[in-house]
Amino acid sequence: MAILKAFKGLRPPKNIAKALASRPYDVLNSEEARIEADGNQYSLLHIIKPEIDLPEDVDHYAQEVYDKARENFDLFRAKGYLVADDEEYLYIYAQTMNGKTQYGLVGCAAVDDYLNNVIKKHELTRKVKEEDRMKHVRVTNANMEPVFFTYPAKKEIDEIVERWVKEHEAEYDFVADDGFGHHFWVIDDKKINDKLTSLFKEIPSTYVADGHHRTAAAALVGNEKKKNNPNHTGDEEYNFFLAVHFPDNQLTIIDYNRVVTDLNGLSGEQFIRKLNDSFVVEEKGASIYKPEKLHNFSLYIDGKWFSLTAKPNTYNDSDPIGVLDVTILSNLVLEPLLDIKDLRTSDRIDFVGGIRGLGELKKRVDSGEMKAAFALYPVSMKQLIDIADTGNIMPPKTTWFEPKLRSGLVVHLLDEI
Repeated sequence: MAILKAFKGLRPPKNIAKALASRPYDVLNSEEARIEADGNQYSLLHIIKPEIDLPEDVDHYAQEVYDKARENFDLFRAKGYLVADDEEYLYIYAQTMNGKTQYGLVGCAAVDDYLNNVIKKHELTRKVKEEDRMKHVRVTNANMEPVFFTYPAKKEIDEIVERWVKEHEAEYDFVADDGFGHHFWVIDDKKINDKLTSLFKEIPSTYVADGHHRTAAAALVGNEKKKNNPNHTGDEEYNFFLAVHFPDNQLTIIDYNRVVTDLNGLSGEQFIRKLNDSFVVEEKGASIYKPEKLHNFSLYIDGKWFSLTAKPNTYNDSDPIGVLDVTILSNLVLEPLLDIKDLRTSDRIDFVGGIRGLGELKKRVDSGEMKAAFALYPVSMKQLIDIADTGNIMPPKTTWFEPKLRSGLVVHLLDEI
């Protein structure tokens, strides 16, 4: 049974919501964050990427960076950039991309649900990134950014959300600079909130779609606070963390592609000849070729696009990991032909989110930076859930969700307001 809890959110006034809302901390580097927040005193990047307000050579993991996050958070509250709601609410956060809108319920997930695997994961976390976000949560005493969850769609929840959106004006409604729409409602009716909370208890599991490091950090800090509180009751705010829950039938995973720096000593022709052992290889010419189905890949090399279709005896469709195209590519190409064995550590491979388009792959190869590019058919939501349900872990850089949640539309404090 999954927990969804209402909470007293900290939110920006309407007139600064668009300026304050930022992209997540991990989708832009410090230099990009400096540029994005330049001249914008309201940007949440001043809290979630606080190194932008310190000298450029500062160690991003230095204590002064975390202290700056706390200082800026306190300043935002003192100046009224983030204001506490009077009551505990649930919220609706919708996003629009390419004419399609997906509707998420914003509420707190339970630390115990994470520890007990009611909240299911499909990616490994890296300790250095986990510890970075734990320090950030500790010093701000808040979940500054929501994590992106999904759950098996439930008709009664959909109907309540649809009715609320239809009958109430959005608190925030704007199009960000990237062209994506963001819409946010406050559910200020206790009966509706209680009904949604009750319905959520009928959902057996939720799933981390995006934000595994933030999820782990939030849950581990909450558990720390529990252990350090001799009067712990289980009702404290630190037992919960901020999440946006989207029904699985509204989400689309987009492709996550690969580019490689070299062919491990092979010429382009030799490489393609070797691919014929495991793939049906078809030359497609100079026009961009996009994979058409699972187990079909596109390759860009030497100014040409190729279709690669894995031969039936080269993969195992009954294995939730073996069926993934990222696994097939690693098993048939990256490891045996290119000697790229560890995707997490190799400096001979890079990853390109599908939001950039296949033209980005062509550009990086044509520039000479990369030797070849591989485009993959996107993972399905069913594959993600099957992997999480069976306790398996996806290979690195498998899923890419878009649009990304904007951070700052609501913040969760770990102590009562």
